[in-house]
Amino acid sequence: MAGGDHDPDRLLVAAAIDGDREAFGELLRKHYDRIHALAWQMTGTRSDADDIAQDVCCRLVEKIGSFRGDAKFSTWLCGIVFNCCRDHLRRRRSFLGFAQRLAVLATLTRGPDGRDLHDQMWIENAVSRLKPAYRETVILVAGQQLTHAEAAEILGVTESTVSWRMHEVRRILTSGQD
Repeated sequence: MAGGDHDPDRLLVAAAIDGDREAFGELLRKHYDRIHALAWQMTGTRSDADDIAQDVCCRLVEKIGSFRGDAKFSTWLCGIVFNCCRDHLRRRRSFLGFAQRLAVLATLTRGPDGRDLHDQMWIENAVSRLKPAYRETVILVAGQQLTHAEAAEILGVTESTVSWRMHEVRRILTSGQD
């Protein structure tokens, strides 16, 4: 262990890797504030930091066995937090882009130059309240920009069903119904 000789967590990490739940729990207690603080710094919101910290704790269960000791445990852990934050921000950007494309699809805005934060928030809220079949269809067609045929193949329905669902989503979004 190059970085591990002077690692204050060396014994706890070794025990956690060997399956000691108490040692693993102690590592989480010891480093949780650091995990949360880094996530908060990178995302700028407490709620995102809460989600990311929880995700990191879950990932750590799977990844602890891959810790090789090339660096201090705290450094290695910061790398995991950093990657989780980047993934989270990437997903958020993807969803925001999806919401903007959906707003154009529903003809609520004129396109990129006519975007409005209020419309975007409304779309995100409206999509989250759609029935699962409609939401999945919208995510594939508007969010992933798949053709109706491609979405139909993934969803296991006919292309006409996808077209009908998209028509219904437009109707729901423009009429304000659920």
